[in-house]
Amino acid sequence: MALEKLGENLYLYPGSPSTLIKIGERTVITDPGHGSKRHKELRRELRKLGVEIEYMLATHGHADHLAIAPKLKKPLFIHRYEFSIAESPLNRELLTFGSKAPKGFLVYQFPQEVKVYGVFEWGDELFGLRTIELPGHSPGMTGFFDEENAVLYAGDSFFGEKVIQSVGLPYLVESDLFKESIKRLMEYAEEGLLLIPSHGKAVKGENATNLLELNLKRVEEGEERILELLKEPKSVSELSYALAKEFEAKITPQILALNQVPIRAMIASLYNRDLIEPVVEKDLKWKTKS
Repeated sequence: MALEKLGENLYLYPGSPSTLIKIGERTVITDPGHGSKRHKELRRELRKLGVEIEYMLATHGHADHLAIAPKLKKPLFIHRYEFSIAESPLNRELLTFGSKAPKGFLVYQFPQEVKVYGVFEWGDELFGLRTIELPGHSPGMTGFFDEENAVLYAGDSFFGEKVIQSVGLPYLVESDLFKESIKRLMEYAEEGLLLIPSHGKAVKGENATNLLELNLKRVEEGEERILELLKEPKSVSELSYALAKEFEAKITPQILALNQVPIRAMIASLYNRDLIEPVVEKDLKWKTKS
């Protein structure tokens, strides 16, 4: 793979996640990613431009976004809500799986600590990029806005169409915040910014709006289908399987397990709106209120 030029001294190295590269007084990369050779590939591509990686930023602390950070050995900055998630291998698994995960079960597990050099707040300026508040996928999910080039690297605040088709539900830990972030991104799309998800193609204009609406609609459909399914009491695992079938997602142990995280978040939202209640029927189950 080769670098894609996005604008003046701004590049994207494709992948899942893709890596944003900003060259200024300091060269900074956002979301270094994962893979046994990716750290070498990134260094090679930057050397073609006559620069070296000096700093790293991360949209959030999930393992697939940070796995090669220890190999690059450069100072990393992340939102303060994500600090302990990034640094601790156990915390990374807690956020994605809900507890210590079975060895090898999560694709991007890695045992190394990721040392964070500094934390930022939303609205801070770092290396020519402004940090944008986009929580929902994770507590401190952050976008990085390059005003000069009208580009917003949005991390996992929304997903490409193929990802949604594959997994069924966007991964999120707070559904209302995820929806609010999508609506915030729609405003940026209306302003004509190029929006880049970590997993998917960069989009602009109508294409961006359509993809954001797909993300929003899938979450809303998930909540609607949960309400329908809970006319008869069901557990979270039963809901995960039923929704995967309904949305024609791949049905694997990993997808069923990971989809239980957004389903639990949706259950919390529905419960807080007084639409469902818990019951015990040989398991913890949920049902729609009469």
